[in-house]
Amino acid sequence: MTGTKSWSVHIDIKEHDHTVTAEARLSGKTPGPIVGEGTARCNPADENVPDIGDELSVARALNRIADQLLDKTIKDIESHTHEPVRGLRA
Repeated sequence: MTGTKSWSVHIDIKEHDHTVTAEARLSGKTPGPIVGEGTARCNPADENVPDIGDELSVARALNRIADQLLDKTIKDIESHTHEPVRGLRA
């Protein structure tokens, strides 16, 4: 197979009080976008550092997308090989 494929990730970050929520949306992968959400909460006793909440919530959202992609990959391999997949999850 030749050529270039392009997948894009768009991330929205929302902050409310001491909670940051990120939604990551992977597009370009058929049959449609894959969405992951992540949340981070700041303990009221801790210093509020918004960048840390953003980073943690985005990391969690992207991790959920990665988990969904891995699940799909495993199902696709098993449908082609008719054998259970072992060793893809580290």
